[in-house]
Amino acid sequence: MGWQCKICKSFSTTKGNLLRHYRLQHATFGRGQHQPCLYGSCPCTFKTQGALRTHLSRYHAAEESPRPGVITAFKCLACTAFCSTQKDYFQHIGNHLKRHETVFCVFNGCDFRTNIYNTFLKHKGRRHTSCSLTDFKKEVLESHPSQNTDHSDVPELNNDECSSDVDPESASCTVLQGLGLLLLKLESTYNVSVRCIDALVEDLFYISSSASVEAVKNIIDSALKSNKCTVDHTIIKDLAEQLCSSHPISRALGAGGPLGSAFKRNKYFKKHFQFVDPIEYILDAEQKKSFQYVPVLKTLQVVLKNKDIAVEAFSRCSSSTGHFKSIFDGTCFKDNDFYAVEETRLSIIIYVDEFEVCNPLGTSRKKHKITAVYWVLANLPLRLQSALTSIQLALLCKSVDVKQFEYKVVLDPLLKDLVTLEQEGVFISCLGRNIKGTLHCVVADNLGAHAISGLVESFNGPYVCRFCLGHSSEYQTYEVRSGVFPLRKKDDYVLHVQAVKENPNLVPHFGLKRSCPLTDQLNHFHFVSGYPPDVLHDLFEGIVPRELALCFQVFLKKHYFSLTELNNIITCFPYKGSDKLNSPQTIPPNFAGRKTIGGNAHENWALIRLLPLLVGLRVPEGDPVWQLLLTLKDIVELVVAPVHTTQSIAYLEFKISEHRVRYLEVFPDQRLTPKHHFLEHYPALIEKYGPLVGVWTMRFEAKHRFFKQVVRHTNNFKNVLLTLSTRHQMMMAYHMQSKEVKPALLVTKISRMPVDVLHPDIQADLRARSPSLTCVQLATTVTYSGTRYTAGMILSNGSTCGLPDFAEIIQIVVLDNSVYFIVKLLAAWYVEHLRSFQLEDTGKISLLEQQKLGDMWPLASYNVGRKRLVTLKRYICAE
Repeated sequence: MGWQCKICKSFSTTKGNLLRHYRLQHATFGRGQHQPCLYGSCPCTFKTQGALRTHLSRYHAAEESPRPGVITAFKCLACTAFCSTQKDYFQHIGNHLKRHETVFCVFNGCDFRTNIYNTFLKHKGRRHTSCSLTDFKKEVLESHPSQNTDHSDVPELNNDECSSDVDPESASCTVLQGLGLLLLKLESTYNVSVRCIDALVEDLFYISSSASVEAVKNIIDSALKSNKCTVDHTIIKDLAEQLCSSHPISRALGAGGPLGSAFKRNKYFKKHFQFVDPIEYILDAEQKKSFQYVPVLKTLQVVLKNKDIAVEAFSRCSSSTGHFKSIFDGTCFKDNDFYAVEETRLSIIIYVDEFEVCNPLGTSRKKHKITAVYWVLANLPLRLQSALTSIQLALLCKSVDVKQFEYKVVLDPLLKDLVTLEQEGVFISCLGRNIKGTLHCVVADNLGAHAISGLVESFNGPYVCRFCLGHSSEYQTYEVRSGVFPLRKKDDYVLHVQAVKENPNLVPHFGLKRSCPLTDQLNHFHFVSGYPPDVLHDLFEGIVPRELALCFQVFLKKHYFSLTELNNIITCFPYKGSDKLNSPQTIPPNFAGRKTIGGNAHENWALIRLLPLLVGLRVPEGDPVWQLLLTLKDIVELVVAPVHTTQSIAYLEFKISEHRVRYLEVFPDQRLTPKHHFLEHYPALIEKYGPLVGVWTMRFEAKHRFFKQVVRHTNNFKNVLLTLSTRHQMMMAYHMQSKEVKPALLVTKISRMPVDVLHPDIQADLRARSPSLTCVQLATTVTYSGTRYTAGMILSNGSTCGLPDFAEIIQIVVLDNSVYFIVKLLAAWYVEHLRSFQLEDTGKISLLEQQKLGDMWPLASYNVGRKRLVTLKRYICAE
């Protein structure tokens, strides 16, 4: 009966029509999104249409459509025109309604009729939401025997039918929308300048309108001669000129067309795509100081208009008792009365940071430094939160203006929207009602968190911790778990704010300079529980590079290796998989004087994790400095764990205490930094916020790259905030035009194999899951929930005596959109000096389900000496 779109569930009559439908209606190709295979039983997805066509010809050439030899078209009951796709059909009906012509409902058993466009949409949305092809009236569906069954890309209707099957107005709108998306992609995704696009539009208009006249005239003349028709050349030329001038591309790009100029294009984008316009707020009119704000409530409505995203957002559930898997398992969420209701409430996480759009070493490094406020909907699962298109822009302001006018003024429009969200909610069209929400927490580095919360922005004073009231002079003497440092409480905060207001001479009072504007305005957000720690800056750009520098100094003095040897080892190590992407950089010669090895978070994380494999055999067992680094490696694995239990939190607390003791013993002349003190709060903060990787700044910081690229390509500083915010919203509108949520399973290449040729144990496991299975789909590489699995990778599978078991991937089986691994089971022995596991093949083969792995993250094994070793990336909690 046709081909169904996997995104919008509409139907097309041929495979070629469906491919064109994907390209024009959903614009899924060429923008980093994945288009699923047209055949429902095939799990493959593709980034380009060429890859999809190759796949279809290679793997599905002999397969038939749902009903071979039959073409279904949609017949309009008002004018008897035909449309080849369901979407085009309803667009055609809409054209009748816009002219106030009466239209009957096209579904079985429904006598509804109207001449009002919005009334028809409401009726269809309420009564026929989950319709299928079989629900249409018989007179609507027109079936025609096809002349061939090869399912080529050429529509299978004859020429006479094609002349009446296509509604010109609907076809023109489709071409216009596709062309608009193309120009929007060039401007917002590839950062092509407006001047360049104007030149492109001008040339395309000339080619489609004037330069094509002669070619079209020849085509018409040739067609007439082949059909033995004689027509005057003047008429043919006039016909060719009219065809070229009336072509949808010519009409769209001409002087009077909606895409003919930059102004008209922007107007068209804002009207026809889901564009949320940034608003400019004036700080000082005389000095021309302002900032750009993107309304949060409007953006929420646009995001949740997508039903797939809404389903993901409103299907949240807490974990079982004793497990911490997300922010919803932390006490900060559970103790908030706002969420203690049956109806779903929205949780917002905002991120505040400063970034340079110019060369940080150049003369303009502070002139255009920008403070950005992003936000993400915390109700979404982590795999969707991590997508950069899920991170929304709220505010852009010059950093100097933020310091001059303070956050209370700059954040005012954002706070008003959040207050409205708390008290009244936002209307969600797919639910048909208002949904309330609030700000869950503010993610920022230590400096940003202190700046927005009203604490001192210097970490050399007496009270520098936002979690407790401990004096910094006592950090060297007492641990946090000793109970010496009282935690900050809401009652204490009220007293401190009152004292600062009554007596300015007390500023700062217990580290507080002024009240937190977010706490002042919002009823369900508080300073004490609203600022989680930042693992990225505390550990990976703080403690880890500093302690590595100190330890490397000792290793060099003891002649375990030289700096040149160390750098050669780091450079020549055979990194695999994601380790190759994030491989550590060489150690700079001046690291001792700087007291840090530098590097970004990913590089430092990779270095501390792989260091035992790099130089572990060169360091004697029992070396106290080496034991310090190994303890730090244990802490890193625990902190970045995506799941925690009460036992793992207690173990982390013990490891942090052990690390502190070892650090003071090995480096008695070194003082503990404030970040060492913040680290000691982590066990309690995990209970409060859930796994800390759910509230770190790692993914948010990647958002800065977009704005830096825009500035580099446009080189426009006249109103840089307006340029950046508008370009960002154009980019978001472009991505929101696609109705799909990125699928959890992505496969690009599969092969089919009979079950009978597999290992007997694998056959038994597969048939236990699907008794009628005769053939399986095998792949060497798949991506599931953002994690890439490849043959040869090492998986964690269960545990024995508290230690994880491992298996090596041989092949990957895709069965009913689920992933299974055919693996070799490995025996593992823990090598404490290297904090790694030695692997040996057991000769046994098994089938593992991806959902039941002990840890979803695949690892790489390395040959060190004569041993095959694997080291964990994060601590594995027993379920």
